Amino acid sequence: QRLNKTRDKPSKNSREKNSGSKCVISMHSRTTTIIQDPKNPEHTKTFIFDLAYWSHNGFQKDKDGVFISADPSSKFAGQVSCFKTILMDVGGILDSAWHGYNATLLAYGQTGSGKSYSMIGFGANKGIIPNVCEELFRAIESQDKNREYQVTFSMLEIYNEQVRDLLSRTKKPGGLKVREDQQLGFYVDGLRSVPCDNYAQIERLMEQGTKIRTTASTTMNASSSRSHMVITIQFKQVFLDRALTKQSSINLVDLAGSERQKSSGSEGDRLREGSRVNLSLTNLGNVISALADAALGKKVLHIPYRASVLTKLLQSALGGNSRTTLIAAISPADICYEETLSTLRYAERAKKIRNKAVVNTSTLVKESRAENSKLLLGCGNSRIAELPACLLVEPTAQLSWAHQLEQARREWQQHYAAIAQERRLVRTVPHLLNVNEDPQLTGVLKHFIQAGSCDAGQAASNAIILQGLGISDKHASFTNSDGKVMVTPHGKCKVIINGVPITTKTKLRHLDRIILGSNSAYLYIGFPSERGSEDLSRFDYDFFQLERAAAEGVSVDKLGALHGGDVKADPSVLAVFQDYVKLMPLVAEANQMSEELGKGLKMELKVKNLASSDSRGYDLQKEVTVKVTNRQTHQVWIWSKAKFINRKFLMEEFYQRFLDGEDSHVAQEDDPFWDPVEVIHLGSAHIWLQSLAYCMKFEDQVEFLNCDGLEEAVLHIHMVPCSPTGQACGEEDVVIDPLELLGKRMDFQIHIVQCLGTKWLKEDAERGIQMGYRIYDLTNTLYTKPVWKIVNPQIEETVQFTALNASQEFLNYLQTNALIVDLWGLQEGCAELSCSQPDIIVTGEGHIMVDSKKISTVTDTGQTTSNQTSELHLKLVKLEEERELLRNINRKTGSSQQGERPLKSWCLINGMTEQLPAARNQMCTQEASYDREFAKALKVFYQSMNVARGQFLKLRHYKPPVSNQNPGSKEISFH
Repeated sequence: QRLNKTRDKPSKNSREKNSGSKCVISMHSRTTTIIQDPKNPEHTKTFIFDLAYWSHNGFQKDKDGVFISADPSSKFAGQVSCFKTILMDVGGILDSAWHGYNATLLAYGQTGSGKSYSMIGFGANKGIIPNVCEELFRAIESQDKNREYQVTFSMLEIYNEQVRDLLSRTKKPGGLKVREDQQLGFYVDGLRSVPCDNYAQIERLMEQGTKIRTTASTTMNASSSRSHMVITIQFKQVFLDRALTKQSSINLVDLAGSERQKSSGSEGDRLREGSRVNLSLTNLGNVISALADAALGKKVLHIPYRASVLTKLLQSALGGNSRTTLIAAISPADICYEETLSTLRYAERAKKIRNKAVVNTSTLVKESRAENSKLLLGCGNSRIAELPACLLVEPTAQLSWAHQLEQARREWQQHYAAIAQERRLVRTVPHLLNVNEDPQLTGVLKHFIQAGSCDAGQAASNAIILQGLGISDKHASFTNSDGKVMVTPHGKCKVIINGVPITTKTKLRHLDRIILGSNSAYLYIGFPSERGSEDLSRFDYDFFQLERAAAEGVSVDKLGALHGGDVKADPSVLAVFQDYVKLMPLVAEANQMSEELGKGLKMELKVKNLASSDSRGYDLQKEVTVKVTNRQTHQVWIWSKAKFINRKFLMEEFYQRFLDGEDSHVAQEDDPFWDPVEVIHLGSAHIWLQSLAYCMKFEDQVEFLNCDGLEEAVLHIHMVPCSPTGQACGEEDVVIDPLELLGKRMDFQIHIVQCLGTKWLKEDAERGIQMGYRIYDLTNTLYTKPVWKIVNPQIEETVQFTALNASQEFLNYLQTNALIVDLWGLQEGCAELSCSQPDIIVTGEGHIMVDSKKISTVTDTGQTTSNQTSELHLKLVKLEEERELLRNINRKTGSSQQGERPLKSWCLINGMTEQLPAARNQMCTQEASYDREFAKALKVFYQSMNVARGQFLKLRHYKPPVSNQNPGSKEISFH
């Protein structure tokens, strides 16, 4: 049996809000979910599930902080109403458990979509897991006294294919082992299962598990969104009057963020299959697909349960003895469209699976009594000690259960005493409160700063023991004296307060934000006299990172989101800014791992196309990249956001092996810190083509601007209109209106002269450069020859282009577009750039044709080739050359009045050679002189306009320096 539900998330996360996202999800009934394509609003997809819950809007808080419907007409489904069906109704989790069925609940969806909110809840809005436990014990209290109820609770986490017991404070290297039993199936060997006799005990166990999970997350430098959490409640009913038992296993699974499953997380990366973090969800998808195919009657040879730890433990839930429910949590935001659609399709496949659950009953007590009697009669009392333990079920089970409860009660007493002590300290002593990316793990760890001086760091001798990347054994000292708390970094240890790094003794103020090491974030809670009724929830993980970004000068305005004083920012730029802020701590962590492992890499965030525009001057789509530099060899790589995230996963696995003392040596091709040498894009130069539309020569030195909008080099370039033979056109060839060139042959040359002051070459004399460009309808990029080890290389490369019949579109292109020349950096060992010649059409003189469809011939095999021109085309070229000859003759004899045919040409056509009257020749000479003067003025005008355009492109990305502000200010301008 499978029950599928979709749930729209309770509220937008900060990334969605700050990106100005729109809602693309609608639910018009309790079973229907409709998703709209944001790029094509007319295109929608409809999905039908057992239930669909809307919790995106239409809610308010009651006096206890519980989200409820804002009005009776609202379709909002809160935690209580939303999960009543899952918990209580016929076929629900608790109903199944009471009848002896195994029950499983899986929460699936991308990070931030509301999985953990649905499963655990937040604040007063309790989720499924606490509600299941509370309702179970409430029902036990009202049941028949002739039964004994045994409830045990276990809690584990699967990260990187390792199982960690969240109820055990000791970490086993390599994690707990998953073993297989013929009757039990797969199980976790050594997993602690704690007996409970009330809901309060389970609540404390969940707090304990969350605390251990938080510590493990910090120690392993692993986000909780990349791990699976599995809570198992074993519920056994013993019927004392009938010697019968019913047993149910309730599995509650909060899966890792589903975006990790997609191949896009490692798109273009040679190591895309290497990360074990991605393995579990990928294999879960494979298992669900195979089971769905089997349910539809398709032939399935193998279901890959054994391919990952997660699918081993969920084998019974997915395709065996369990009543299973899948909750698909989705984001309604348009920026999450692809992920949301993927989640809905995933749930739709899972809906096809059908399990065959059976009631788990046993009369083992009677059977064991009879078997024990037979063995005793046949063997005598001396053999009792050698009997299998499972045969002595009745007395052993009773004593064991009573003994376990008593032992658990003693542990509760110690735990309660520790909790009471912590609560007293929280009220009276200044302390550090952890802030985690996962809101569920924020505020779990508290480090108290007692009177006097105390050290903080990884060493066990410290009063405050800290874990995490970049935390030294003795990282910092805290001093609590005279009503003040001071913090002092040790040596070069990283300590950041309110976004600003400190190096000397600094006084802490209530609600200061502290980052220790790479990214261990804490909120400082001051003395009781400093405290008020502040809302601490606003100081979340995003607040810390935004503040850090502001202190480093990163803002939405810098990314060019605001134009012309507009109040409303560009949503796409806002999304890039959110990506930048999200990646900042990840890059800091990657740099720390590189340093500790001796890899010598420096990683820094860059925004691709920050100051770049297309050939018409419009801003290009911006995206975040990571520039990686080897400090020793000076080799450089540019990684996309997706590639960096994938590499970060692999780095974490590599680093964890290093921490565990395992052999961290890997082959170079498997090293996540290494890549083959590649060509690097250094910058682009814009040369406006408008002068060619007027048959004017253009010569200038144009800046190559890098991704930061700064000068990378200077390009010296000529663009020269010419004759078919390559002779440069003169001033007399300038046209007043580009339409005069319509339908005529146009030839021009692009001459790249020199590249000046290249920073790439100044940084390392062993490097080289190449330049590349495309024009109009050319499908291939033309590259200059590579030049090595010269800071100001002479290029001196000329290419002539020909348009046989200049079209209106081509003339419009010349008037409105720029030639974009890209500068590429070469490194020793990289492949040089070259263009594919077969796709280029050339004239008989060897000039590259533009503004012409490819003329191709078809071979006997049906394949089309374009490396030869047809006979007709060659004739056309010849006619164009003859027409150009006539035009040259006409220029030598002067031009006719506007609207008349060229006189000399008319004379030649009619076979006439007589000269016109001298007066007419004198007038033509004067008009030609006027034309030359006008051409000179026009040339100066367009040269000035091209320079101004270049300056404008540069200035539009320049932001004036902001006035100095208090770095500790709590106001952040890009919220």
